[in-house]
Amino acid sequence: MRRTIFTAEHDDFRATARGFLAECVVPHFPEWEEAGLVPKEVFPRIGELGVLGVQVPERFGGGGDGGFLYPAIWAEESARAGVNLGGLGVHLNVVVPYFVSYCTEEQGERWLPGLAAGELMASIAMTEPGTGSDLAGMSTTAVRDGDDWVLNGAKTFITGGINADLVIVVARTGRGGDRRDGLSLFVVEDGTPGFTRGRNLDKLGLRTQDTAELFFADVRVPAGNLLGEEGKAFAYLAGNLPQERLAIAVGAQAAAEAAVEATLEYVRNRRAFGTSVASFQNTKFELAACATRLEAGRALVDGALAAHDAGELSAADAAKTKIFCTESQGEVVDRCLQLHGGYGYMREYPIARLYADARVSRIYGGTTEVLKTIIAKSLGL
Repeated sequence: MRRTIFTAEHDDFRATARGFLAECVVPHFPEWEEAGLVPKEVFPRIGELGVLGVQVPERFGGGGDGGFLYPAIWAEESARAGVNLGGLGVHLNVVVPYFVSYCTEEQGERWLPGLAAGELMASIAMTEPGTGSDLAGMSTTAVRDGDDWVLNGAKTFITGGINADLVIVVARTGRGGDRRDGLSLFVVEDGTPGFTRGRNLDKLGLRTQDTAELFFADVRVPAGNLLGEEGKAFAYLAGNLPQERLAIAVGAQAAAEAAVEATLEYVRNRRAFGTSVASFQNTKFELAACATRLEAGRALVDGALAAHDAGELSAADAAKTKIFCTESQGEVVDRCLQLHGGYGYMREYPIARLYADARVSRIYGGTTEVLKTIIAKSLGL
């Protein structure tokens, strides 16, 4: 079905993104996977395309477009090219919106131009060992001491944590009647004494996406690095979750579409029993089922993108979109790998990488199980 949410300007941007990825990323991607990291010098080149600053106000060097369609196009084209740009997705879709929404004018002048240009890469440190999705249960603390806050704690599974120049750290600054009270956001800059990074975690998939353990031992954070109001972090985090979950859904949908495209090419060329694998009824039926499921996912994603840009995407609708698209991704990629036979298990084939990368999408950004509780609550249950 024809998509109707994009304009001619969006189409031009898509062509630019596709060309850049093909020329500057795809040829180098295997070595980046081997290294487990995207070189930092790549990000300023992406910044030159306007990708990283699209939502940043013009006075801070950005594009001033508050919508999400351009980042969505970038996510789609990255998936189509079969590449992952490390922590860029989190920087663009999760972290920069916090800076844009809650920076003071002085903080904006200090950080936003670099974030828009790709000269400063950022991540957000929420998850702690033992807490998982329970953000209200975090134990990292920040205690006021004169003109500073003293930060202590540990974070894990932090996407982009190795390459990050700035890390937004969620820490407990007080307690109230609700477990969610008393959380605040602090911007910790690379090189701050007491801030250390652990290993780049060895993951099943998303091999180029640096994922780190971060440690904070008596880290003195200037009071001017408090982002937003003290004690309001939980509300800030909840407010940005629909976009974060939509971004994951967009990537999952695009990756599933890429899996079907790769499989169509494979079955047309692969021969077995004297004929092409594409001629078997099972192949036709499996791919027909995948195509149908993807069409439903595409309609759901495009509807959510339109609702988000209109300021109408609810937490429950974002949860529905993420659940459907990530669960579909897992099913479709699995079916496509099966059609590859033994070759599908070899990492030299794109489907193997897509299979490994797909599994985490049902976990990060809110597990499927947690998201179901949000949907159930919206139903009055």
